Amino acid sequence: MVKFALVGTLNTGVDFAVFMLLVYLFGVPAWLAQIGSYGSGVANSYWMNRRWTFRASGGGNLREALRFAAVNGTSFLAATAVLLGLNQGLGWSPLVAKLASVAIATMVNYSGSRYWVFSDNRRVNRPS
Repeated sequence: MVKFALVGTLNTGVDFAVFMLLVYLFGVPAWLAQIGSYGSGVANSYWMNRRWTFRASGGGNLREALRFAAVNGTSFLAATAVLLGLNQGLGWSPLVAKLASVAIATMVNYSGSRYWVFSDNRRVNRPS
């Protein structure tokens, strides 16, 4: 659980940093920046959680990758809905809207990763 939280914090940092750079340095619209920043966080998330958090052996498999993609797709849709709803719908700043969207994404990702994507690896790699 601690490793998942640390990886999640790093993923959030990657996502947030890329988003802020794209929006505030390069003037990219929030919706487009969301795609790039979220994708960066997802790539880091898979690699770190697979290798470090859950210590999955081998090169992975299609079932795991599809589950990971499904969880992250769901998380992305939820986070983007919150981001756009708050930013474009209610006029909140991109920064505050992004913070709220990160909270939603974290809840969806944790639940999906723990109970569905890496659940087989948790049973196999659980210390005795």
